[in-house]
Amino acid sequence: MNWMALAWQSLRNRKSTAILTLFMMALSVCMVLTVDRIRTDTRASFSNTLSGTDLLVGARTGSLNLLLYSVFRIGNATNNISWQSYQELAHQKDIAWTIPISLGDSHKGFRVLGTNDDYLKHYQYGNKQALKVAQGKWFNDIYQVVLGAEVAHKLNYHIGDEVIISHGTGSASFSQHKDKPFTVSGILAPTGTPVDRTLHIPLEGMTAIHVDWQAGAKIPGLHISADKAKTLDLTPDTITAFLVGMKSRLKTFAYQRAINDYRAEPLMAVIPGAALQELWQLIGIAENALIAVSIMVVITGLMGMLTVILSSLNERRREIAIFRALGARRRTILWLLMVESGFYGIAGLIFGLLLHWLLIAIASIYIQNSYGIGLTIGIPANNMLIALAVFATTAVLLGLIPGYRAYRQSLTDGLTTRT
Repeated sequence: MNWMALAWQSLRNRKSTAILTLFMMALSVCMVLTVDRIRTDTRASFSNTLSGTDLLVGARTGSLNLLLYSVFRIGNATNNISWQSYQELAHQKDIAWTIPISLGDSHKGFRVLGTNDDYLKHYQYGNKQALKVAQGKWFNDIYQVVLGAEVAHKLNYHIGDEVIISHGTGSASFSQHKDKPFTVSGILAPTGTPVDRTLHIPLEGMTAIHVDWQAGAKIPGLHISADKAKTLDLTPDTITAFLVGMKSRLKTFAYQRAINDYRAEPLMAVIPGAALQELWQLIGIAENALIAVSIMVVITGLMGMLTVILSSLNERRREIAIFRALGARRRTILWLLMVESGFYGIAGLIFGLLLHWLLIAIASIYIQNSYGIGLTIGIPANNMLIALAVFATTAVLLGLIPGYRAYRQSLTDGLTTRT
């Protein structure tokens, strides 16, 4: 007698209940996998944004705040660094290179970053990958702009298009530098980092658009044209921050201490990796809470499956008795119920994985556009594979509980009508 076929037929007779139970199991698996994928890819996205940089230097603030506004374009600087201090600190003998960064303006919700050629030469992301200009060329004029890949894609910009920069970093601004438009000279290759969502202009261009502005507003009665601005000294008075690469990493801590003790103005230098660890500690509480919720959902799913099987035993008394009458032993009935619970566990695992991939495929576009975090579709990590194996094994073993109850049920009990 084909007991597997009988078990399958038994499930088909309770099709609606079986489908709902299977869906509940799949949802619990999907939630665990999705939470882990978001957690893992978020960490990877943050970690891959910057590499090869030994120090971040900015006005004195929290190390996490400095990291967020200078690298991830989140938040704003509390103060700026004078150009004189930057020049003095950048020309120390132990410094291999520096990248000045000037922030504060935007374009249709995307940040504008003022910098120089060292940004293209020395900025690295991922596994020390350099930036590449996919179309056009890097800026070589005051009023040229190089777009990140996402900016060009979302705003449908091409080489030669005109861009008007807005004052401030809000998504909507009523203060625009309309008299000094920029021309798109290049578009960077995609990096999967905040670089993709940034417009890059020369430091001199950042100064030029503000020559007739003061305290965040245009000076009444003063207008300096774009051509006239080119004739002025456009050396910036201040910058927002700068990135540092050391000739020898052994000198990193000494240089960091020198900046933190700098007397001309209050500055601070942070090691990017150390600041990231502070970020992980901050979001670790939220991660643990999400993991705890996911575990509770899985436990609820398993308990729900067990409840469904136990509840069906009374309805299946006659079915089980017929199995016994056809020659099935008690341990065979036990085995059949374990097969049923195992089916829920394994099938729920498979459908949960498929549902997880579908959800990631749908949500990844929105999350990438909104938060700059790229979610990947792939095989779960080793720790999740172990967790899934434990899930399936637990589902099978839970079948022992209804199986034991059915095992103790006598043949005459199943064939006797209860009143």
